[in-house]
Amino acid sequence: MLAVSDRPGACDAARARFPDREPALRFEDVVHRYGSHLALDGLGLEVARGETLALLGPNGAGKSTTISLLLGLLRPSSGTVEVLGTTPRRAVAEGRVGAMLQTGAGSGLPPGVRVEAALRLVQRLYRRPAPFDLTVQRAGIGGLLSRPTHQLSGGQAQRVRFAVAIAGDPELVFLDEPTAAMDVEGKRVFWRMIRQFGEEGRTIVFATHHLQEADQFADRVAVINRGRVVADGPGATLKAAIAARRVRFVCDHADRRDFDSLQGVTDVEVHGTGVSMESLDADATVTDLVRRKIPFRDLEVVPAGMEEAFVALIAEDTPPRHAIGAP
Repeated sequence: MLAVSDRPGACDAARARFPDREPALRFEDVVHRYGSHLALDGLGLEVARGETLALLGPNGAGKSTTISLLLGLLRPSSGTVEVLGTTPRRAVAEGRVGAMLQTGAGSGLPPGVRVEAALRLVQRLYRRPAPFDLTVQRAGIGGLLSRPTHQLSGGQAQRVRFAVAIAGDPELVFLDEPTAAMDVEGKRVFWRMIRQFGEEGRTIVFATHHLQEADQFADRVAVINRGRVVADGPGATLKAAIAARRVRFVCDHADRRDFDSLQGVTDVEVHGTGVSMESLDADATVTDLVRRKIPFRDLEVVPAGMEEAFVALIAEDTPPRHAIGAP
């Protein structure tokens, strides 16, 4: 089921998929303001224990505020935020929540020390940390323990930072853009680690701009815009809810001007003899293509991808520019 924020049951997606599980994370009618700026506008979101949720949203949508509330760095202006059955600050203080945040410049790790020393230092901060060898195994950093932190590649640093995030053996882990600075192989290895960690029954919430990652690795995708959840459900459901389709074919003498005015078409890309069109009515587009006697072959019509779905959902929720500020 696709849940949209202005309909009843916006927080029911987790309950529908995991009816027997208690929530690991719950936002109920959360409002947060920075002075006169409304950052969150009645945000409602629930994540079941053991679930993996991808959090998407454009810049300024409210993701950063949501993350700060989840980690107890902020308190809501109104509404309820609950993490693992208690307040976010208490859950974090008890070592039940781990976080891997963006660091800006540098790796975010203490410079000039070896990976093993840095990880052991972090473990001493927790009353009941995971066994050291288990954390190393979970993060796949056995070959990096003797390496100085300043000599790590981007992907290696991310894996060490993941080890730091799970050193306290947390029940819930939040990851912010976790595959930044990773190459293709590094991403593949990292997501295999995350999947294995989640299979232990951990709850994972990750924010990403890589829409394909959200579609491929999350049980659910929640899209935030203007401080509220505008869509919440499995990636396949979000994509199916969007009318847009991609029409592709080969045309030996492709001229963009032949396709711009086809019925239903909203966007056209031409690369050599390959034509790709986004259409809100694929049947009408193909019928018009045949009616105009434009020669083509190898036709295929495919559903909208996660990127098209994300753009469409945000566009639907954003008022026209002339309407912003109107009474």
